[in-house]
Amino acid sequence: MEFYHVLNRGVDKRKIFLDDRDRFRFIHDLFEFNDKNPAGSIYYHFRKSPSDIQNVQKRLQRKLLVYIHCFAMMPNHYHLLISPATENGIPKFMKKLNMGYAKYFNEKYNRTGALFQGKYKSAHIENDKHFLYIPYYIHFNPLDLYEPKWRKRKISDIKKSVNFLGSYRWSSHLDYLGKNNFPSVTQRKWMLKYFNGESEYERLFIKELKNYSVDELGGISLE
Repeated sequence: MEFYHVLNRGVDKRKIFLDDRDRFRFIHDLFEFNDKNPAGSIYYHFRKSPSDIQNVQKRLQRKLLVYIHCFAMMPNHYHLLISPATENGIPKFMKKLNMGYAKYFNEKYNRTGALFQGKYKSAHIENDKHFLYIPYYIHFNPLDLYEPKWRKRKISDIKKSVNFLGSYRWSSHLDYLGKNNFPSVTQRKWMLKYFNGESEYERLFIKELKNYSVDELGGISLE
């Protein structure tokens, strides 16, 4: 299986998620557009209530374009760790995802033009060292909102940082801890096998947070 770290950012670094409704919509799109089949009337289903997302997820039968291993959403960008589930699955999925969300965003906020800064950035994970670091990097990313010096190993309080990440809904971290957040969005079986289960993932997560170095990632951080 091949792994790719994918990032896309708002044009001119503008915010692409302005409220929780936008964030729920993107979560829904991660699920809905990960399908070889054309998307259905997703806005109709979503408008009922953000909480309907998980109910919709259980009803749909999909043929995956990609395996979404990890994700994290930030105010002006998002990160994905994905693998192709079919030929050309990644570009097909990314096109559907970015175009679909941009259409929703422009309609909601009465704007025109590009929402994202170009197509998207992608880095192939080619060695075990990078593979070990990138899931943590994606799940640590929300610390930019709480403890921005984490990238320089200058976290003032590890426990509070862990608690912050444990309360941040807009990533796959909670699902890796075994707390059902958006469980239908990600395919975690392979990664949890690598981490030897949810408890070991949590232990290693805290251990890595204390000593994490972004320098280990080189260019695959895409930042």
